[in-house]
Amino acid sequence: MSEPAKKRGLGRGLSALLGEEKTPPEPGSKGELRLRIDQVHPGRFQPRKNFGDESMKTLVDSVIAQGVLQPILVRPHPSKPGAFEILAGERRWRAAQKARLHEVPAVVRDLGDREALEIALVENIQRQDLTPIEEAFGYKRLIDEFKHTQEALASALGLSRSHVANTLRLLGLPDAVQKMLGDGRLSAGHARALVTSRDPLALAKQIIAQEMSVREAEGLVKTEHGSGKGKSPARKSPDTLAIERELSRHLGLKVAIAHGAKGGTLTIRYLSLDQLDEILKKLRAKR
Repeated sequence: MSEPAKKRGLGRGLSALLGEEKTPPEPGSKGELRLRIDQVHPGRFQPRKNFGDESMKTLVDSVIAQGVLQPILVRPHPSKPGAFEILAGERRWRAAQKARLHEVPAVVRDLGDREALEIALVENIQRQDLTPIEEAFGYKRLIDEFKHTQEALASALGLSRSHVANTLRLLGLPDAVQKMLGDGRLSAGHARALVTSRDPLALAKQIIAQEMSVREAEGLVKTEHGSGKGKSPARKSPDTLAIERELSRHLGLKVAIAHGAKGGTLTIRYLSLDQLDEILKKLRAKR
């Protein structure tokens, strides 16, 4: 496929790639057909690693009721004659298996490895199925294996260069922090704040324990940088942590204490005006 054709296809999004738009087939397209489940194999370039979410059950129920409504995108398998490799739609193929279907609708394209990885990334990014770490590894693979620059990669995927660069920076975090990001304990915003930290693992644990917002996490990292040469962030004493737990139990809300040489702050986190009213009632009752 020529470079302009590839870019136009990716720019139009999945509807064009999967044949939903009424446009002439691209070179190498073989149209829609039905393939046996056992003819189809997961793609080597699938960036998503976890398919065991709750949404899979919903998809399986839908497939049982209505079948697979949108064809999957495949290419001839590079090492298994007569078989096909999934480029986009692996969740639908897995759901069809769980629904005990014997066939799935598919569109076959003759595409190279680079296009296969790009399409797999586009599908998951557009559907927000990837964790930030899975997304970062996908970008890194395109850069390392197919010699993309960050600018070219951003253009091909319809993203800003800053998004690609900031996502790639997450791979510099310790494995333990990447795991926290992958399982949802940290958001991408939290992780981006930790990239410049001297001790990202310690701060990540503190952010999770105190349920900090992204802005609070950014402030924590700034405090670390301004705390002196080589000094690690101050850890709370057992007495301070005990007081936080006691106040949290009493108020039913998250409480954080930041204590220093010249005093400190007491922070009570509430999520609604009703919770704020409850706090005020409890404080007034102590008068």
